Amino acid sequence: MQDALPAFVLNSEALPHGPMNDTPASHTSSPTPPAPVDSALSDEHLMLAFSVGSPEAFTELFRRYKQPIYGFFRRRVLDPAHAEELTQETFLALLRAATRYQPRALFRTYLYAIGLKILRAHRRKAAFRATFFGHPNHVPDPVKQDATESGLWVRRAVEKLAPIDREILLLREFEQLSYAEIADLLRLPLNTVRSRLFRARTALRNLLEPSATSASDASPAAQQYAPHNASQPIVQKGTRL
Repeated sequence: MQDALPAFVLNSEALPHGPMNDTPASHTSSPTPPAPVDSALSDEHLMLAFSVGSPEAFTELFRRYKQPIYGFFRRRVLDPAHAEELTQETFLALLRAATRYQPRALFRTYLYAIGLKILRAHRRKAAFRATFFGHPNHVPDPVKQDATESGLWVRRAVEKLAPIDREILLLREFEQLSYAEIADLLRLPLNTVRSRLFRARTALRNLLEPSATSASDASPAAQQYAPHNASQPIVQKGTRL
């Protein structure tokens, strides 16, 4: 995706304003260049710095999370253009909520919560359009989106899972969130997350096993997803669904 969003930080209306300096500015002094952001700072420290007016902190956060957030939407929305739009919306929402930020949880949990809220709004709008305008959204054929045998095989299997089980599986295997983060994000008890993840993995393994033989015959790439035994990972982390 394009790196256009940090330009919004330069807009004075988008940035939260910090306290003004009462010392008159010298007419002969040259503008002070922006202080570089320490790339070793935690996400939470960067967000706090941005909340008091540091655009460089936001730029660093955007650099760290633009691809993970785009991947989050890309695995849930077939149209890449929609995924990019929702990614932009997520960071714009982060901009608007900066002054209200409180580090009560990890920043990435906070950011994914914004993304999940935007995704749900997108799905409601899509359902409304489909109901009242009599046609679904026009999205690319998934066969054309991912022509690999293995990619289609896994995507179709994952789509058959119960919605909440599918979401937990994606958050754990692809977004690599901890059990506690998933529980916080989805507002579920920790034990529920664990049990549903186990159920999702078992269901996915059962869905993939009947196709293991045909997939291994079809292409070598598909073999990496075939569950040869119970201890083997069902899907490879980083694989795009």
